[in-house]
Amino acid sequence: MTHKGMLREGALKDKVIVITGGGTGLGRAMGEYFLELGAKLAICGRRAEVLEKAAQEMMAEKGSEVITYSCDVRKYDEVEAFRDRVISHYGKVDVLLNNAAGNFISPTERLSPGAFDAVIDIVLKGTKNCTLAFGKKWIEKKEQNKVVLSITTTYAATGSAFVVPSAMAKAGVSAMTRSLAVEWARHGIRFNAIAPGPFPTEGAWSRLLPGDIPDMLKLENQVPLKRAGNLQELANLAAYLVSDFAGYMNGEIVTIDGGEWLLGAGELNFLEAVPDEMWDWIGEATRKGK
Repeated sequence: MTHKGMLREGALKDKVIVITGGGTGLGRAMGEYFLELGAKLAICGRRAEVLEKAAQEMMAEKGSEVITYSCDVRKYDEVEAFRDRVISHYGKVDVLLNNAAGNFISPTERLSPGAFDAVIDIVLKGTKNCTLAFGKKWIEKKEQNKVVLSITTTYAATGSAFVVPSAMAKAGVSAMTRSLAVEWARHGIRFNAIAPGPFPTEGAWSRLLPGDIPDMLKLENQVPLKRAGNLQELANLAAYLVSDFAGYMNGEIVTIDGGEWLLGAGELNFLEAVPDEMWDWIGEATRKGK
């Protein structure tokens, strides 16, 4: 098993990629690989000091250029200001990566309306704000070969207990992705999304599952491959989807989770826990039953 970069050198050369929530976690991991492939980045978030520190470290390690902007994606005017800053600096934007998110686990009856809003406003409203702000500018300027890539989740399609606000919001992101993939294709804009399984990051992972909860729950046992994902694996997929190599991919939501959601979806998948010797007994009992 290898966790190396997948695309050839220069695969994203001169592409300007905007990443919301790009200073930490999954956003930063994807951004670092984009830089290796020759892209230029613009990252936004609400904490200016975190963004600036990340940008300096990324440029020192990976080269190329990273600019930052303190922006609350829940506020459309701030998103427009961010967009205009990026265009003023680079002259264009080629890719929008909707990555900013918020989530926490809780019994739903314990959540206040404000707690619901906190997640839905960042995930769904924020993604909508960024998509409209950048997409409308591309359409106005009649620019072609643009890409919107959004990070959703596997339970957006099925729902999930204890993360109801996130499931609701991510389902909306998935619906937007598929809808605009059709509607805006005529404007030369492709839409795709990634639904990651467990990819532990220091920030988001510790907030979602604090303390020793991951060890207690043995989350890797919920994945058929019996491991969590490596961030380079996610970055490889993201880089492909925003590259010209994926020019015919449009409207897809690509799951990368080691088979996790399928394990939960299959009615008899619980039989994985049956030891080999018991299968001998089951086989014999089945034959006798005939």
